[in-house]
Amino acid sequence: MISTAADSVIIPFRRNRLLQGLTAAFAIAWLALAIAPGNRFDWFLENLLVVIGVGLLGFYYRSRPLSDLSYILIALFLTLHVVGSHYTYSQVPFGFWLQDVFGQERNHFDRIVHLCFGILIVYPVREDLSRYTGAGRGLSGFAAFTVIATSSLIYETIEWGTAIVISPDAAMAFLGTQGDVFDAQKDSTLAVGGSFLGLLATRRAFKPRHAG
Repeated sequence: MISTAADSVIIPFRRNRLLQGLTAAFAIAWLALAIAPGNRFDWFLENLLVVIGVGLLGFYYRSRPLSDLSYILIALFLTLHVVGSHYTYSQVPFGFWLQDVFGQERNHFDRIVHLCFGILIVYPVREDLSRYTGAGRGLSGFAAFTVIATSSLIYETIEWGTAIVISPDAAMAFLGTQGDVFDAQKDSTLAVGGSFLGLLATRRAFKPRHAG
C-alpha cells in the first residue's frame, strides 16, 4: 500500500521498500544523466538545487517524514528536472518532438517542467504544512499555493541574477529563454496554474491528519 497525506503513520525508511526503491531508481537516473551533459556548467547550476533539495529531504526524514505519494511526486519532478539539466532545457529531444508534432516555434520542455512543478510539488508542500503546522484544509491549500508561487518567483530571480554574474553563453543555456522576452513570466504563470490544478485534483482525496 502507498501511504498518502490521509495516513497518520509513516513507515521508517529501513522498512519502506517502496521508498528505498524510489531512492535507488532516482540515484541511478541522476548518475546516468550526469554523464556527458550538453553543457557541464549549466548542468552544475541546475543540479545545485537538486542536491540541496534531496539533502533537506534526507535531513528532515526522521522529524518531518512525508507519505509515499508525496515522495513519488517529488521524484517524478526531480527526474524531469535532471533530464532537462542533462540536455539543457532548450535541447531536450522530447521537446523537439513535440515542437515538430504541434508545429511550435520553440522547444517547450521547460514549460512542461514548470507546469509539472506546480502540479506535482503542491501536494507534498500541503502535506507538510497540514502535518506539522496544524493548518486546516483551507489554510494548508492556500499556503501551499502561495509557496509554489513564491518559489517559482525566487527561482526566476536566481536565474536572472546568474545571467548577470556568469558568462553570456552559460547564462543563455541556464535561462533557456529561446528568444522569448516574457519567458520568466510565462514560466511562473505555468507553475502557479499547475499548483491550482494540483489542488483541484486532490481537493476531495486530501484529508490531512496531524503526525502522531
